[in-house]
Amino acid sequence: MNTLIAIAHICQAIYTLSVNSKHSSFSLDLLFRALADRTRLRLLNLIADKEICVCYFVDILQTSQPKISRHLAYLRKAGIVTARRQGRWMHYRLVLPQDAATAGIWKETLSHLRKMPEMQEDLAKLETNCCSPNSADGARQAPQPLILPTIAQ
Repeated sequence: MNTLIAIAHICQAIYTLSVNSKHSSFSLDLLFRALADRTRLRLLNLIADKEICVCYFVDILQTSQPKISRHLAYLRKAGIVTARRQGRWMHYRLVLPQDAATAGIWKETLSHLRKMPEMQEDLAKLETNCCSPNSADGARQAPQPLILPTIAQ
């Protein structure tokens, strides 16, 4: 019986190691595929330095919730974003890359996104429509976006 317990712990440790190592580095293939979609780029631009609830993405991008969720699931699968549940609200934020090459790609990508007029408009909508105290979205009582340290710094 002690042998079975030891085996279970070893298997659990192996599983934990494989899961953690899977998320500690990005697959460049998945990274570039994730960056190859305009909607995903807009999502990444919005969460570059914030943790944001899905409902804000829907309002800002004027896109259906299922489409937004599908793109966010793709980004999660690629290891680019992570999610946190708060009651009925799902919040998403970027996962900071561990290796220098990926960090460089992220910094350059986010820097260029911030210069694009469409991306600037999205950020302005986030600030005016979602984050102002007088916002009409307050009726939904969604938690306000959390400001995180920016990846581009």
